[in-house]
Amino acid sequence: MIAKLRGIIDFIGEDSVIIDVNGVGYLVFASRRTLSMLPAKGGEAGLMIETHVREDHIHLYGFADNAEKQWFSLLTTVQGVGAKVALALLSVLSPTDLLRALAAQDTTALCRAPGIGPKVATRIVGELKDKAARLNLGPVAAPAPVTEAAAPAKAASKSKKTPKSSDDASANTESVEPIVDDGVVLADAVSALVNLGYGRSEAFGAVGKAAQLAGDDKSIDTLIRLGLKELSA
Repeated sequence: MIAKLRGIIDFIGEDSVIIDVNGVGYLVFASRRTLSMLPAKGGEAGLMIETHVREDHIHLYGFADNAEKQWFSLLTTVQGVGAKVALALLSVLSPTDLLRALAAQDTTALCRAPGIGPKVATRIVGELKDKAARLNLGPVAAPAPVTEAAAPAKAASKSKKTPKSSDDASANTESVEPIVDDGVVLADAVSALVNLGYGRSEAFGAVGKAAQLAGDDKSIDTLIRLGLKELSA
């Protein structure tokens, strides 16, 4: 069972990528979110993999981070949501956006994905709301990091404006660490409300609504304060 692949990007399509690993090309299906983070052809990249083995095929599904992989596994447990529909949903909503949508029972957001109508969206919310509240998503990947293949071009374009030292140039070849988005903050806020004695499901819903009200100020203090306000309403 393949769990991870790292190799050279050979081709990127609308819904898949071919990764060359020591001369063997692996066709990996992925969301547009994950595909947008990959380097251009010839660059090196790694993906987390979920392998589906069926009687007539073996399909590989790739993910930029564990959060997206967990959501894929969770979504495909819902009746009417296959791998293709799950990837379509992950193409329009990030793991954090999905968490918010389920917390707020926002079926309209889910319906943005091709193949998901009101009935399926309602089913997703009903079946996954409690399960999603227990997910440990971890860090969510940021937009594509700079790879060794892409770094020289980036360094060259910068050198036209301002000369760089050799130390600066070598720094450009290092990968940028993934940035954690506010999904971790949401999870921490839910945990804080649970520690105050609220049920995980109601805390999850309250934090989801709080995130909508908070706008850009999604600090854990703000989410807890607004979440408590929702719970006491």
